[in-house]
Amino acid sequence: MSIEFAPFLPWTILAALAIAAALLSALSLWRGIRGAGLRTVALAALLMALANPLLMQEDREQLSTVVPIVVDRSQSQVMAGRQEQTDSALAGLQDRFARFPRIETRIVEVSDDPDTETPSTRLFSALASATSDVPPGRIGGAVFLTDGQIHDLPGVDQELAIDAPMHGLITGQPEEFDRRVQVVRAPRFGIVGEEQQMTLRVFDDGRRAGEVADVTVRMNGEEIATLQAAPGADTPFSFTVPRGGGNVMEFSVAEVPGEVTAVNNRAVHVIDGIRQNLRVLLVSGEPHAGERAWRNLLKSDASVDLVHFTILRPPEKQDGTPINELSLIAFPTRELFVEKIEDFDLIIFDRYTHRNVLPILYYDYIAQYVQNGGALLIAAGPEHAGDNSIAATPLSQILPAEPTGDVHNAGFYPRLSEDGQKHPVTRGLDGAGQEPPAWGRWFRSIDVAAPQGETVMLGDQGRPLLVLNREAEGRVAMLLSDHGWLWARGFEGGGPHVSLYRRIAHWLMKEPDLEEEALTARAIGRTLEATRQTIGEDPGPATITYPSGRSETVPLVEAGPGLYRFERRMEETGLFEVTNGEFSTLVHVGTVDAPEFKAMISTEETLAPYAEKTKGLVARVSDGENVSLPDILPVRGEVRVQDRNRMVIRLTDETVLRGINTIPLFAGFGGLSILLFAVAAMWWREGR
Repeated sequence: MSIEFAPFLPWTILAALAIAAALLSALSLWRGIRGAGLRTVALAALLMALANPLLMQEDREQLSTVVPIVVDRSQSQVMAGRQEQTDSALAGLQDRFARFPRIETRIVEVSDDPDTETPSTRLFSALASATSDVPPGRIGGAVFLTDGQIHDLPGVDQELAIDAPMHGLITGQPEEFDRRVQVVRAPRFGIVGEEQQMTLRVFDDGRRAGEVADVTVRMNGEEIATLQAAPGADTPFSFTVPRGGGNVMEFSVAEVPGEVTAVNNRAVHVIDGIRQNLRVLLVSGEPHAGERAWRNLLKSDASVDLVHFTILRPPEKQDGTPINELSLIAFPTRELFVEKIEDFDLIIFDRYTHRNVLPILYYDYIAQYVQNGGALLIAAGPEHAGDNSIAATPLSQILPAEPTGDVHNAGFYPRLSEDGQKHPVTRGLDGAGQEPPAWGRWFRSIDVAAPQGETVMLGDQGRPLLVLNREAEGRVAMLLSDHGWLWARGFEGGGPHVSLYRRIAHWLMKEPDLEEEALTARAIGRTLEATRQTIGEDPGPATITYPSGRSETVPLVEAGPGLYRFERRMEETGLFEVTNGEFSTLVHVGTVDAPEFKAMISTEETLAPYAEKTKGLVARVSDGENVSLPDILPVRGEVRVQDRNRMVIRLTDETVLRGINTIPLFAGFGGLSILLFAVAAMWWREGR
């Protein structure tokens, strides 16, 4: 309540009148005029009425105290029962704060940013944003409901988002521990067959380093090593890249009983294999038009080291030419097929005939080379159906088809078989979608009995034309015609001979993208894409196992012949496993070293310094079985003492002005009565 003035005349005039009244009153008193005192009172009352004093009374409303409750909904809160603890604790906090009408709670839910590949828990940023519209004096405190894994902690000595007690309610169980494995250093690329070095580390979070851990290493799904890793120390590992293209390395450490989660017990690293030099041995039985097509194709690839021999003069040919006059070199059979056969990635027999150039035992060496992981391509001509066919040698044990002895000479369009339309070697060849195919014709094919493996191309009257087969660890392909060169020459428009030959060669050398039965997955930002290749029927749905441990069944949609695919935007980030039947693959969505995955245990240590500085409290919401919350203690004024058992909330003294009531002191009957009383008293005194 206060008094203010709203004068009817300007203050300068009122001041002049007041001076005149003062002089008049002083003169009257000095000369002793009767009634001078009453005249002074009357003049003062008149001046007061002209000044119009007002009695002011403000109507104010007490403002509420704002308390933000910052709720951690990050990925680490999903596991180990923390989500249930969080929900229960949040309900309990709302119920307790509801008992204090002057306290207004603000629930701030903080989850992972769906657009980032590097998820982290940013609670302090969320707190600053949530309180940006609130005057600092109204904030009575803040409550963090979290597991303690916070990644935007400001410096303790820096200015904090609020100047009030900060309290931390920690989910999880006391004395948690967790074991995880992490790839510390590893190459992204490696030359196939060469040794590579990498480093991994096992962590034991939440306890002292335990005993040595066994780490299982898998390459492309096959176990290749078991390592002994001391927790906390770097563990080196040497390996060789087995194939070109993407190679998925998986490191898994056995789950420790009682640890928080096993989802971070695995780590993956993808290394792209690079073939430095593909060594190809091309052996042509005799000069023919198709020989140049093979040679030109292989020589045009800078990554191919080609060794090419054409048998121009077999040993049995005796024409009397002196040896010193021959410009031909002897065929180094022992060097190629005994000493250095393992150095070749691919051996091609192009219209080769058994003519005693190779000892019969050497064919057995070639068969062993294939069974041990090598690759063999037979480009057959008429000689393959004759008496000197290599199918009559020990090589027959690995050939997928046996010739019948018939050679068909008739024009035909090479066509894809039902399997060929799905097989990655022949799927999508330019011109294959028409009938007849938009290719030139061939005019010769070699008849074979029912072949093994997959027949992906058909010739005259549906006879096998291209047969692909796996033999033990290696692979064999048979092209049962020598007229592929017609496509290279552009006969009747030609055909996709470059794509076909190249795909055959790369399939033989186990290129991952050309596997006919495969499940692959990749991450594009937060989108998971999985592709299933098959030459069989619909493979059925796929199962996604999330980093949090939950599983989801997802239908695979046909994207083309032999291709089934799904795409799904992921809310979680981390290591996902996709399975379909007997096939499985791992893929990491998001950044591998994202802060959200570096530690999973709950901790009180991160918030303790801030609670100490602001006179707050840090406590666990669970004692191992039940959820319990500390009491709330509202206080007025500055918080000077930290309460170890209660959450102190500083009540605000701020108010909001709703209105002002004014009462004129010299207005109305009251003011008139005072003036009349003063004048009447003056007359009464003078009349005596």
